[in-house]
Parts: sequence; C-alpha cells; structure tokens
Amino acid sequence: MIKVIDLFAGIGGIRRGFEQAGKRKIKCVFTSEWDKFAQKTYLANYPNEKIWGDITKVSLNDIPLHDILLAGFPCQPFSQAGKKEGFNDIRGTLFFDIARILSEKKPKAFLLENVKQLKGHDNGRTLKIILERLEKLGYKVFCEVLKARDFGVPQNRERIFIIGFLDHSIDFKFPKPLKKNVKVGDILENKVGKEFTISDTLWAGHQRRKNQHKLNGNGFGYSLFDKNSEYTNTISARYYKDGSEILIKQKNKNPRKLTPREAARLQGYPESFKIPVSNTQAYKQFGNSVTVPLIEAIAKKMLKFL
Repeated sequence: MIKVIDLFAGIGGIRRGFEQAGKRKIKCVFTSEWDKFAQKTYLANYPNEKIWGDITKVSLNDIPLHDILLAGFPCQPFSQAGKKEGFNDIRGTLFFDIARILSEKKPKAFLLENVKQLKGHDNGRTLKIILERLEKLGYKVFCEVLKARDFGVPQNRERIFIIGFLDHSIDFKFPKPLKKNVKVGDILENKVGKEFTISDTLWAGHQRRKNQHKLNGNGFGYSLFDKNSEYTNTISARYYKDGSEILIKQKNKNPRKLTPREAARLQGYPESFKIPVSNTQAYKQFGNSVTVPLIEAIAKKMLKFL
C-alpha cells in the first residue's frame, strides 16, 4: 500500500489520478483544503474523510508518515533571491509549507503542479529557488511542462509538473503524448438547458470587445468552438463570469457556456463524479483543478519506482 497526502487538494484531482493509476494500491492518509465549497465537493466524492483546513496552521505532528506528497500549490512571489540560509528565502509563501513537510517527513517522492507561467515568473527566479530548495532537501528533481490535449482530453491546457525522488538512482522520464484522437464533441451533452445560452447583452459585449481588440492588432476576446473542434482553450476558475474563453456554437442561437458536467469531462473526471455545489462554484473548482488523465499518466510512471 502506497500512502499519499493531498495538499491544496481542491476537489481531489491529483489524488484521483494516482488512484486510477495505482488501482487499489493507493491510500490517502491526509488531506488539506481551506475552501469550504471545494471541501463540500471533495467530501461528496470521498465521504467520511477528515479534511484539514489551512495548511499553514497544521502542526507537523498531525501529518502522518507517507510515501508521496501531492500538491497543486498556488504560485506566489518570492521576495529574496534564494541567498539566505535555511528556509528564509521561502518563508511567507505556501511553498514553505510543502518544504517543511518534506524536510520533516521525508516521503520517498512528491508531485507538485502549477501554472505554466511559473517557469518565467520573476524572470525564472521563483522556479530556480523552488528547485534548489527541493534539491537541498535531498531530492533528485525533474521538471516539465505538459499539455492536457496530449493525454486524451480536448483542452489546450499547459501546466508545469515538478517531481522528486529521494532515491537518486532513479532516472524518471515524463510520459509521452498518447496517440488518442479526441474532439470537443466527445465532452458535449446532448441536451442542454437554455440557461447556458448567453444573453443578447453579453453576446453583444463579447463581439464589441473582440472587434476592438482586432482594431488594436491583437487576437484577444471570446473563443467559439463546436463538436468538431480538436480542443478548447484552457478553462479557468473565472469561467463562471462570462465563459468567454470557451463558448459553444449553437444553430440560430447565441453561443452557450459549457455545463458543469461538460467542464468535469473537459478535465477528465468520470461520469460518477458528484457535483454538489452551484454552477458558479463548480466552474471555479474545475477551472482550478487538474486534468485527471494527465496526472494518471505521470502517476503510472512514478509508481514504477515505488
């Protein structure tokens, strides 16, 4: 049995990917997530589990020993250039809490996920500090940007993955793209309520802004897709506001937003995944989540070494 802990857990996407990769061999022994709506969705799908809140307030004594640390952590500015000793260069950031757990509990491996922009954040200094800190903690570290659409979902989502092993003899290779043809039609529902069609006012506003951007010489603005599109743009946590990054064409009607179930499918969640929250919260949660099949592909590679 491989024990994992799920930090900044959201709705449990990273954990789910590992569970799908490891079948019955994965056991989650600790979960931390501060958002009450994300907790509600997590508990609907993992009932009777304890969810710890703010990780910055959790004592190391309350975190059990584990084999793999999982964390989709928020990216924050690092005020120092990494020249101070100890943890001073990362104190005050949420990465500090990952580092203190790794330092104390020394799991065999970890997986960290973040936005692609972490690579260039503060001219690359933030990522450099993170990688150096992980290496100082004794880990052999691997880092790569992967695309969701290479792993069986029709979404052009890029994320950075940082993986580490205590065993320095491990030569980890990130998974290669799956040769799997998918299209947006694969995630669309057959019947969709009229409440998902955007209003005349919103549609007019989208078109006006797009035309203005065009006059300014850039391609910003809404994006339209249909069932034959190869993939959508990245769904974001602010999708609930106007849906502009992913609008679905409709015949003789204004475009529509994705439904929450379609958003779940776009992130590779199974049909059995329960969505107990409002549409607004669901969009936030799936926009903030990970692409489950991509995590599964990484997990399969990691688990071979454990």
